[in-house]
Amino acid sequence: MRVVILGSGRGSNAEALLVAQREGRLGRAEIARIISDKPGAGILAHGARFGVPAEFLDPGPFKTKFDDAGEARYIDAIRACAPGLIVLAGFMRILKPRFIDAFAGKIINLHPSLLPAFPGLDGIGQAWRAGVKETGCTVHYVTAEVDGGPIIERAVVRIDSVDTLESLEAKVHAAEHALLPAVVARLSAR
Repeated sequence: MRVVILGSGRGSNAEALLVAQREGRLGRAEIARIISDKPGAGILAHGARFGVPAEFLDPGPFKTKFDDAGEARYIDAIRACAPGLIVLAGFMRILKPRFIDAFAGKIINLHPSLLPAFPGLDGIGQAWRAGVKETGCTVHYVTAEVDGGPIIERAVVRIDSVDTLESLEAKVHAAEHALLPAVVARLSAR
């Protein structure tokens, strides 16, 4: 199963997937391409390190969504890879129905909370400020509802009395780095 990763930031979850692939823990999944909407994003450097094509692709002028031309560029570039799965790993754009429909049932997202709690931006900070005793991360299918698609799997992270926001972020990221490759490996077996 060919996989395309979309990301906007430093790419620690993409790196976790690439390490899992190198170590033979990604099942039948093969990462075919990494695409970022930010020209200097750290995620792009992981492609070169792991021998996977990585590129910036212009999303258009808007900060949180594609314009029509940008959306078409992304759809065409991803279709050219013939992916069985598209992984949103820190991709900070809201996808519109045209994009979602082009890859129906093939787009998953990793979100840093136990959905449906704390959707949207800053899931870890939202949980921290709410004073909950546990949070975590969720892999879910992408639908038109932001962070509202069917849940595939979640990993729970306990919030201890000694935790700081920074230590909680580290714990959630560690859970993400374990959960996402495991889910991709399982999905590749279908």
